[in-house]
Amino acid sequence: MTEIEFDIPTIAVGNLSVGGTGKTPHVEYLIRLLVRQYHVATLSRGYNRETRGYLFADEDATALTIGDEPMLFHLHYDVAVGVGERRALALPQLLMDAPDTEIVLLDDAFQHRSIKPGMNIMITEYRHLFTRDHIVPFGRLRENRKGYHRADCMIVSKCPENMDGAEKKRLLEEIRPLPHQRIFFTRLKYGACYQMLSGEKDFILPDSRVILACGIANPVPLLDYLRTLAQDVRLLRFPDHHYFSSVDLDKMEDALAQLGEGFKMIVTTEKDAVRLALLEEEIVSRKLTLFVVPLEIGFLFGEREAFDDYIFNFVNYARIAQFNT
Repeated sequence: MTEIEFDIPTIAVGNLSVGGTGKTPHVEYLIRLLVRQYHVATLSRGYNRETRGYLFADEDATALTIGDEPMLFHLHYDVAVGVGERRALALPQLLMDAPDTEIVLLDDAFQHRSIKPGMNIMITEYRHLFTRDHIVPFGRLRENRKGYHRADCMIVSKCPENMDGAEKKRLLEEIRPLPHQRIFFTRLKYGACYQMLSGEKDFILPDSRVILACGIANPVPLLDYLRTLAQDVRLLRFPDHHYFSSVDLDKMEDALAQLGEGFKMIVTTEKDAVRLALLEEEIVSRKLTLFVVPLEIGFLFGEREAFDDYIFNFVNYARIAQFNT
């Protein structure tokens, strides 16, 4: 496969499996980290959108036109966002639309290799480690395990918060990183709940009864988290990247009505919220209040600063090389 290398610093974030590793909050972490010093752009293929070809996110963008994850980046962060199935053609167009760009994050590009990134970050989930997995349809891998050789950095995601040093050592021995590869371990963190349409912060009280309505690959970690907060939590699950309809809103209202007495809530994720926003007028007309729980990551073993330094060292070196060419 021919890979095109660009002068501008590029970081690819992805995985070997079909999804559910927690890639999006890791991309968001990189965005928040880098926008403090650089003009950042993201480039995704725009999975499950209704358009084709290259598009640059503007004020008219929706999840339908650019995809849910790019729309999430567009709404929440001061970054340029482009989508395009053929990334090697889309990247020059993105740089024309956002000429101030100093670094590009290639979302879900570990396998889509038309571009040779300056840094390759591969994410593998703690409970579904790539070393124990198999290629689809016998497992969840999209390619042979040896694909991990392309990674400069690997992140073991969704680790238990109380994971100890002995478990870390065991995983390192199982993964057997190459000499140049760095490995970090992260866990999921959930932020303060807020109302989807107003953005007003809210709380999930101990006596609350909750419907978790979401269309994500793996809702179990969020479901488990909500069950530590509320009295009764039930899952209303939709397919991954699902575009909601009026019928789905009916299902949410019906599920809510079936709960017992007390304060009742419909909770969803930020990725689902950008798709639900397409039904904003109907949600308002139904007087349906939806609550969103934001998702972040945390680094284990006090390695957040080491990861940040690792990223900044790459960017600084790549920018020096860029200006010297």
